[in-house]
Amino acid sequence: QVQLVESGGGLVQAGGSLRLSCAASGVIFRFNAMGWYRQAPGKQRELVASITGFGSTNYADSVKGRFTISRDNAKNTVYLQMNSLKSEDTAVYYCNLVPDREDYWGQGTQVTVSS
Repeated sequence: QVQLVESGGGLVQAGGSLRLSCAASGVIFRFNAMGWYRQAPGKQRELVASITGFGSTNYADSVKGRFTISRDNAKNTVYLQMNSLKSEDTAVYYCNLVPDREDYWGQGTQVTVSS
């Protein structure tokens, strides 16, 4: 049974930083590309950052230069370091495989950026 558990969200002022973590279990983590997705109120869920099993990364234009995705295969964990946060980054953040698996979505972690 696959489980992805996100943590690290919170309330932060604009310009601040947060580090999100996603702990994975029940999946051969190191072979899978992983991604961080987010869903803002009234908007569709979007992929903001991804990392392959080999460590190659890709970012949405809206977060490029501000967010950094990384992974620790020994800990089955993927991270998202978010710097220079903006109010438009406010959303629920989720991790999943890339491409995503519908049955793998977790509860997500809320990130709220106050201006």
